[in-house]
Amino acid sequence: MKISIHIISILLFTILSCKDNTDVAVNADDRQKGGHPNLILTQQSVLNIQSQLGEVPLFDKTLKQVKITVNTAIKAGIDVPIPKDMAGGYTHTQHKANYVNMQKAGVLFQILGDETYAIYIRDMLLEYAKIFPTLGRHPQERSYARGKFFWQCLNDSNWLTYTSQAYDCIYDWLPKEQTEYLNKTLFRPYADFLSVETPQYFNRIHNHSTWGNVAVGMIGLVMDDEELVNRALYGLKKADIDLEVKDNDGGFIYDKDGKAGFLANLDSPFSPDGFYTEGPYYQRYAMYPFMIFAQALQQKKPELKIFEYKNGVLLKAVNALLNLTDANGAFFPLNDGQKGMSYYTSSLVSAVDIAYFFGNKQPELLSIAKLQNKVQLDATGLAVAVGLRDEKEKPFVKQSIELSDGANGDEGAVGILRYNDANTTTGLVMKYTGQGLSHGHYDKLSFSLYENGDEVIQDYGLARFVNVEQKNGGGYLKENKTFAKQTIAHNTVIQNETSHFNGDFKTGSKFHSKKYLFDTTNKSFQIMSAKEDNAYPGTNFHRTMVMIKDVEFDKPYVVDVFKITSNRLHQYDLPYYYFGQIISTSFSTEAPQKLSALGTQNGYQHLWKTSESKAELESIQFTWMNNRIFYSITSATNKDDTAILARIGAKDPEFNLRRDPSLILRKNNTKSALFATIIEAHGTYNPVNEKANDAYSKFESIKILQNTDDYTALEFKMKSGITKKLILSNVNASKEAKHKLKLDANTYQWTGAYYFK
Repeated sequence: MKISIHIISILLFTILSCKDNTDVAVNADDRQKGGHPNLILTQQSVLNIQSQLGEVPLFDKTLKQVKITVNTAIKAGIDVPIPKDMAGGYTHTQHKANYVNMQKAGVLFQILGDETYAIYIRDMLLEYAKIFPTLGRHPQERSYARGKFFWQCLNDSNWLTYTSQAYDCIYDWLPKEQTEYLNKTLFRPYADFLSVETPQYFNRIHNHSTWGNVAVGMIGLVMDDEELVNRALYGLKKADIDLEVKDNDGGFIYDKDGKAGFLANLDSPFSPDGFYTEGPYYQRYAMYPFMIFAQALQQKKPELKIFEYKNGVLLKAVNALLNLTDANGAFFPLNDGQKGMSYYTSSLVSAVDIAYFFGNKQPELLSIAKLQNKVQLDATGLAVAVGLRDEKEKPFVKQSIELSDGANGDEGAVGILRYNDANTTTGLVMKYTGQGLSHGHYDKLSFSLYENGDEVIQDYGLARFVNVEQKNGGGYLKENKTFAKQTIAHNTVIQNETSHFNGDFKTGSKFHSKKYLFDTTNKSFQIMSAKEDNAYPGTNFHRTMVMIKDVEFDKPYVVDVFKITSNRLHQYDLPYYYFGQIISTSFSTEAPQKLSALGTQNGYQHLWKTSESKAELESIQFTWMNNRIFYSITSATNKDDTAILARIGAKDPEFNLRRDPSLILRKNNTKSALFATIIEAHGTYNPVNEKANDAYSKFESIKILQNTDDYTALEFKMKSGITKKLILSNVNASKEAKHKLKLDANTYQWTGAYYFK
């Protein structure tokens, strides 16, 4: 009969443990002996955790919640169904629950010493070992890399990454013959299946392959299988590959330079600033395997110095990702991104805890962990919980920031301007990056605007209902390609109703936008500017966005200057996707008797045209209300320009798209052009006392004074009679450059890339 592991732990603790040491990662003797657990938990960290149970509130709270969850699962019994369903279906959901519960049960076994949890894991693994050899690839044939227990290898990698941790926790508890059986029958074959048998999945630069690499590496570390660990770190050696093969999202599978493996997935998708080229939604998804494997490597292969790799890019990535959120913690939906995903997700709980533990215990991370209100049940989570108990947290203040894109930081960037005061928290996000791999959208120089965490001008995000079985099995909808990825779905210029790069992934992947200017030294006048020269042959874009806080205004307003240069005649459309109810317009909004689509392809087929009229004025205005706040767009126009009101939803019989509205400014039959627009928040409505406050825009007009290759000059006229001029240097962004420009009878001189007064 086995002696309780809890008693053994207490005896060992008397000799080995120091009660107040929350920093222990792994004992040198543990590493030499190879004793388990030694992956995420270690023998020493378990002793340290046990010594502080009941004394660290957030850790104790998390432990209690996890115990309730796992006890409920154990009571329900073990269920290992034969795979058949897509995401959201019964078998998919059950296998997902199994790996999550096994990982948690392993932690409970180690910390509490209750063999009930070890038995649960053992019996579950034996069931999986029984069916694994009988399974071919998953019966659903939709994926480019079909899995075993799941419809795609990606989810199988989730399973193996989590289950490896559970296996590590019971490895020494199991009889040797059972570990040998599981290694031979289940785990080594599973690792081979995900890698050598599915190279198109494993040998990529992509979040999919990151999960595959980590799954193989984690189980390799548990089994002390050096060949698997090296396979995970450096990828498969391959030859005779087809570089044109694509995945389900239209992205190329193989890297043209042959890069593969975990380290290559650190090198290529991450910029030196920690921005992940696929966008924050998939950076969030990939951060769990990146960080959990890094933690395991730090335990078992400290010589790799993984948290120092690429100048500490993993720790920078956590900071970057936290900055890519709105005031409520939701990630900006750049590229394929589901709205509402936030840093409250479990992968960010892990990322924050690990970054705190291995990143010099930055007290600002504690404030995020406090909001998350849970921790990892390991040494990293204990350290965070102790820091919170001891009130060491400092606010994580999200400032204006520019995050470079590209492995070397030279492929554009994402710029974020922020203004915070008692009246508002305003955020302006502009995307001037590379393509973003297969999850990228055709949206060069697009932007979105936020106030107090709410979208004012939105980025559509993805077209998908994740894990909702009725909607294409929880997978991407066809409208993701026909609308959400298309340029018209974004707040940027479309030429001749054709998407950037003609919607061609191979072409788009060759180019990136160029940073021009990012200056936030003056919080009352923050500016970012970028150029795009390849979206359309023969056409050049230059967009400048300014956030201005004038003393005459309660909140900052945004100036959007989109300069287009071309030597041929084109039609240019600039959408603004707003939310809320139209209050007033300066142009006609007569609705047609019968709705028709705005176009026939490239996303236009999904837009209902609800109104179209000539601008008739040199400056138009559009006011709407959302969340009881009034907003206005004031835009410089030619009399022949067109103002179109549109709404998403045409050619969408299954209602896969949201019915969101937009204002589209159109310039017809012109070569070079300039869109100059002011976006302003200016008042509120109180439905209780039925009072509108400042319901009218403070601006009367915006006028283009000059637009040449070298300079763009604008005049803002306010209803109070005040006028202001903004002059932009289009070719020299140097802070030291001296400029002189004559406008009418006046000459303006200034130093730097802009003039505003």
